[in-house]
Amino acid sequence: MDDRVNHTGAARPFERERMIDALRRERFDVLVIGGGVTGCGVALDAASRGLSVALVERDDFASGTSSKSSKLIHGGLRYLQQGDVRLVYEALHERQRLLGNASHLVGVLPFLIPVLTKDGPVSVKIAKALRSALWMYDLTGGLRIGRRHRRLDAAASLAHCPTLPADRLSSGFVYYDAQADDARLTLTIARTAADRGAVVANGCRVDQLVHGAGGAVAGALVEANGERFDVRADCVVSAVGVWGDDIRALDGAPERTLRPAKGVHVTVPWDLVRNDIAVIISVPGDKRSLFLIPWGPRGDGTFDHCYVGTTDTDYTGELDDPQTDDEDLDYVLRALEHSIRTPSGVPITRDDVTGVWAGLRPLVRSAESGRTADLSRRHQVTTSPSGVVTVTGGKFTTYRQMAEDTVDAVMAQLGRSGRCRTKRLRLRGAPARRRQADGDRLWHRYGTDATAIGDLVASDATLGEPMVPGLRYLRAEAVYAVRHEMARSLVDVLTRRTRAHLEDRGACRRAARAVAELLADEAGWDDARVEAEVAAYEALCNAELAAAERSDDRSAATERTT
Repeated sequence: MDDRVNHTGAARPFERERMIDALRRERFDVLVIGGGVTGCGVALDAASRGLSVALVERDDFASGTSSKSSKLIHGGLRYLQQGDVRLVYEALHERQRLLGNASHLVGVLPFLIPVLTKDGPVSVKIAKALRSALWMYDLTGGLRIGRRHRRLDAAASLAHCPTLPADRLSSGFVYYDAQADDARLTLTIARTAADRGAVVANGCRVDQLVHGAGGAVAGALVEANGERFDVRADCVVSAVGVWGDDIRALDGAPERTLRPAKGVHVTVPWDLVRNDIAVIISVPGDKRSLFLIPWGPRGDGTFDHCYVGTTDTDYTGELDDPQTDDEDLDYVLRALEHSIRTPSGVPITRDDVTGVWAGLRPLVRSAESGRTADLSRRHQVTTSPSGVVTVTGGKFTTYRQMAEDTVDAVMAQLGRSGRCRTKRLRLRGAPARRRQADGDRLWHRYGTDATAIGDLVASDATLGEPMVPGLRYLRAEAVYAVRHEMARSLVDVLTRRTRAHLEDRGACRRAARAVAELLADEAGWDDARVEAEVAAYEALCNAELAAAERSDDRSAATERTT
């Protein structure tokens, strides 16, 4: 007897225990494994086509690569320079869709490419070739943003970033892309999927795949809250990024198909850089360039922080714990010292760094693989003999197209019909009409849901105070994260529901206990749980600090303790 619950598309309350109960009781058309941007995109696409959908995430939404990107929604100018016009064309289409479907979360961001007389990302000699590339970028789809690139003289370039080396600055080019908080965008996609009827839950680990008659996949054995149970589904999608080979192994395919590449970012105080738009800087002795991106607008043309990245190197360590090590940090600081003249004239050092993050890109291996930076960012969708549909590779910006291609494969496997409906589907919180940027920080994090934050503050004025002194996140946002966004830990709140940890780790360490005690009142934690949450966050901070220590610093520390 088929005990599938009739799918009506009715919104699911975004409450974890209700979701887990539904996972136990219901049977689904499709089970999505992975709560990153691609998995959440697959769940939304499938639900919007009328399928009954379950999504399980082992840790937290966007806890892997999807919270550790450069936070850009872009075509990728360097991919155009590598000749991958198709990828850029697709990404620019998706950029435009996000600007319409998630206008509260995604905003236009200008980029400055300085032209230097020597040792810059672009020299005077190749400026003409760059202008041709920028025209191609505009024609490929960049013009859809409503602006085209332009050339600036040295004075205008310095006005955007007064800390550039004026003695070497000849001119500059400005072109346009977009920016978004990657973790909040991923979470919003997950909540939109739930609004469309999907069952979505974090903290649910897949222990094994379940196979039925003839070896066809029929669901997965999942562990949640210390219990194990089957989630039954007619089709299973693996959208777990760099962990894709682990799911392939559960499906009986032990060969490795992915090549992880590590990308790191470093946060510094904005006052040391003073750029009002993103700037591309060069790395001495390397062909790569880095983005220097302002973060946290104050509403007066200044910003709270600036982050720098990304690197692109082979990674062979533990997938669950990539770190910004001392070599990564030196690499980024070397680029800053080479390209930036701080107001004081003192180069930016390790002591100025307030936050770091490291993520892994799930690149697809190829026989001719060279540097990871040269590998294609195109995605692949495959179906195993047992029926597991796997999506790998790709870019954050193109998640919606990746999801569409994946659900097309699911529909074919299920023998169902139904076209994709996400091209013009507004995400949760997006206004019916596009709203111009107005400096409202809460609006650009929550959209129309920002009223709920205001309601919390109205009910308790103390919730309008800063969650972390020195940062502009409110205590109400921490309460809202537990109550409405499935946050389960102090780490969830400090690293992903807000980005406080990425901005100022030291300030968060000092405030960790106070934030944990605030969450305890909402989540029902006892004193022992508060202690455990603070300890877990301290361990995260200590791991980052230890990884970034110089090798000689570690040797000295060892000598002091022996």
